[in-house]
Parts: sequence; C-alpha cells; structure tokens
Amino acid sequence: MRHPDISRSGAARRPRVAAGRTASPPGTARWYAPVALTADTLGVLVPVLLVYHLTAQPRPLASALVATLGWLGLRAAHHRYRRHGLGESRGLLASARDWLSLLGLLAVARALTGESSEVSAALLALVWAPLVTGLTAAGLHRHLTGQRHQAQAVRRVLVVGEPNTVDLVTARLAAGTDHAYVTVGAVLLGPGELTSGVTPLARLPLQAPAPDPDIPDLIPAGTDGSRVLAAARQQCADLVLLVPGARLAGERLRRLSWSVQDAGLSLVVASGLTEVARHRLTLTSAAGLNLLHVAPPPRSGTRTTVKSAADRVVAAGALVLLAPLLALLALAVRWDSKGPVLYRQTRIGHRGTPFTLWKFRTMVPDAERHRPALEAANEHAATPLFKIRSDPRITRVGRLLRRTSLDELPQLVNVVRGEMALVGPRPPLPDEVARYSAVELRRLRVKPGLTGPWQVGGRSELSWDEGLALDLSYTDNWTLTGDLDVLARTVRAVVNGRGAY
Repeated sequence: MRHPDISRSGAARRPRVAAGRTASPPGTARWYAPVALTADTLGVLVPVLLVYHLTAQPRPLASALVATLGWLGLRAAHHRYRRHGLGESRGLLASARDWLSLLGLLAVARALTGESSEVSAALLALVWAPLVTGLTAAGLHRHLTGQRHQAQAVRRVLVVGEPNTVDLVTARLAAGTDHAYVTVGAVLLGPGELTSGVTPLARLPLQAPAPDPDIPDLIPAGTDGSRVLAAARQQCADLVLLVPGARLAGERLRRLSWSVQDAGLSLVVASGLTEVARHRLTLTSAAGLNLLHVAPPPRSGTRTTVKSAADRVVAAGALVLLAPLLALLALAVRWDSKGPVLYRQTRIGHRGTPFTLWKFRTMVPDAERHRPALEAANEHAATPLFKIRSDPRITRVGRLLRRTSLDELPQLVNVVRGEMALVGPRPPLPDEVARYSAVELRRLRVKPGLTGPWQVGGRSELSWDEGLALDLSYTDNWTLTGDLDVLARTVRAVVNGRGAY
C-alpha cells in the first residue's frame, strides 16, 4: 500500500526492492472489503429483525437472512466489492440504484408469494440499507482520497510513447490526486526530451527491430518489449501506459502489448480523448478494429426537458418553504446598511442571452463606483474574474451572507423563470464574457446554475483555469444523477465555507 519513494510531481526515486521483481498492484486497503460487507450485512439484517419483532411478523430470522443475502447478492452482481472499485467513488448514487433494484425484486416476490405483510415489513426495514451503505462508501472514499494525497494506494505507471504525448499524459496525471496512477518513469520513442520532470529510462529506435520467426515466443534483447520490460523492472512498475502516436501504432503497438501482458504487467492504452465522461463512451469492434464511440453532449431532448421542469418545480417549492427565512434575511440587510435589499445585476445566460440576476445586497450601495480603485488588488487580474479576499465594500451582514451563500437564495426566482438552473456553471458578467475565448464561450452552452462544480470544488480558492476546467467538464458531461450529487455536496460546501468571500 505505501510507497514513500513516489511523489505526485511525476519524479520517482529508485525503489528499494530486489532487481528483476515488479511490485504487485497496491489496490485499496485490505480492510475495505470486510468493512463494506459488514456494513451491508448489518444495514439490512438489524433493521429487518427489529421491524419484524416490533410488528410481530413470523420467521423474523429467516426473513432477515433472506433479505440480507438478497442485498449482498445484488451488490456483488453489480461489482460493488471489487478490490479496485472500493473507495473509488462516494457510492451514494450506486447505493440508491441498488436499493431501487432490491425494492423491485421484493415487489415481484410479494406478487408471486402473496405474503403481503412480510414483504411490506421488509420494505419498511430496508429504508436504512442505502443510508448505511452510502455512508460507508463515502467513508471509504474519503479515506482513500486521503491516502492518494500522500501518494499511497497508487499504481506505479511506466509511460511509453513519443516525448510530446508522454509530456501531455504525465502532466495531466501529476495535476490530480484523485486517481490511482503515479508516473515512475518513461520510455521514449523518437527524438525530443521531456519537460514534465519524469525520468526517461530508455529510448526505443525509430524503426522496430524485425521479429525473429524462429523464436516467436521469446523477447530478444534490443526489441521494444525487452527495453520496456527492463525499465518496468528498474522502477518496479506494475502498469504500463502506452500512448499511441505516429510511430507507435499498428503492428508495433500490437507486439509491444503482447510483450507487456505476457510478462504479467497490467496494460493501459491512452485514447487521446480528454474531458469526456465515461458514460458518453461506447466500445465496439468492426473489421478487427476497436472503435470508441463518443456520444454528443446533452443539449436537447428528454433529459434537458426533465432537468428544466424539475428545476422549476423544486425552486418554486423552495421559495415557499424558505419564505420566512428570506423575510428575515431581507430585514437583516435593511437594518445593517442603507440601500435596497435586493441587488440586481445583468448576467449572461444560456447561449449568450443576458438576464437580470437577483441576490441579497452584500455591498455598500455605490460598490461599482469604487471598483476601479480596487483593480490593483484583484487576485485574478490576469483573468476575466474580479475577486478580492477582503473587499472593503462588503457590509457586516453581507460578509455573513457570502460566507453561508445565503445571498444567492433570491436566484431561485431566476430558476423558476427559466433563466437559470439549480446546477450549472456560474453566470458570468458581460465584461467577463467580452474577454472570453472560443473555449471559454463553451460555458454558455448550458444554463448557469444556482450551484455548480465551481461552488463545490473550492469556489474562489480555485484558479481561473481550474474553475474553467470544472465548468467545461460539466457543460459537456452533465447528468441528472450528477446534478443530485452536486446538490448534496453543496450542503457541505456551504457549511465549511471554503473559498467563500
């Protein structure tokens, strides 16, 4: 599990292991699977037993065991206990899907057996199953994320390809700590040097040596396979990442993959696609070719209609439920400083359409008049954003409202009117959009959101490029379940107040 010689920067010292041996894949902590199984078992067994006893149902133990085995079997069928999958996600949505599947199975059992009272009791008890399972999965994910921040529970990766493509791949891997891959070296093909800081261990010739037909099952010295395997043994890599290119393709790529896999190493091939969510990819085969189909971003159709309708209904309900709180906040703003309670500002929405955004006023009434004098203190001066950590224009109540994000609640009206969504990129100002490049304008392909990936990812603590990457990824890859995840994470972001100023 622990590799103290690895850092996320991409550089790696020589592992202190015997030469010629490769490290086994670290995977996840050994106790993840027992903890997940125990939580799933107790999350069904205990509630079912309790409900059956309280309702005086017959055969409580047998019914509880059947329900527990059904839940564990369903989870196992969905590969929830795989070693390399445990802890890799928060698991809340997966738990909910499994729970709905179990309810469907119990409904079928009720129809077939006619034991309505027992099945109804089981349905009542199983309400706790996704909660216990989800909380356990979230705990495992948090622990694994902490391990990854310290370069533990990682895969030691040897990257093979042309220098420019190797630099691109290794730089992206080093930029994140939420994945299992740490580059420990590279094998280069063709001229050029690396700029990413990764250690080049070998260089393949421009032309692959011709295979010897008399010894097809061996890997002769001097071939691509022998050089790559020698580099992998040197750094104890347990995974080889091939980056195809003009010189690494076709038969050469095929034979190199044979050598790697015949040596017992894991093999991964980079597709070259970036910022495309996995649910948009489908792998098919035709004429011996593996074809990667990429679904277009969801811009219209049933999903967008459902999202728009759900946003308006939820926002309208929230306005009714939060009416007393909104009234108290309005009184607080009026009591704290002179000026209007609500602040109206022109923002740019879907497809560049301007609209009036509403929020509680958090600054002095003539705040915009003082902005030119504060340009020198802008922490994002090189970007379209204007942010100051200790902005003198913010009022006392305004600082509290920003810290808790309560100043954004009036934007529920914008959601009801269809100008905004509950989840989406932040709505930009017209002068920000005027400085957008063609890439940045892509943020406007979806409705701006009351919350979004920027808000749950760190808000103002993020750089412009980091925030833009989150928004672009959401724009092209949003899903309804992903929106639910962002809404759930928004609660935590509001509580800890990270980046709110």
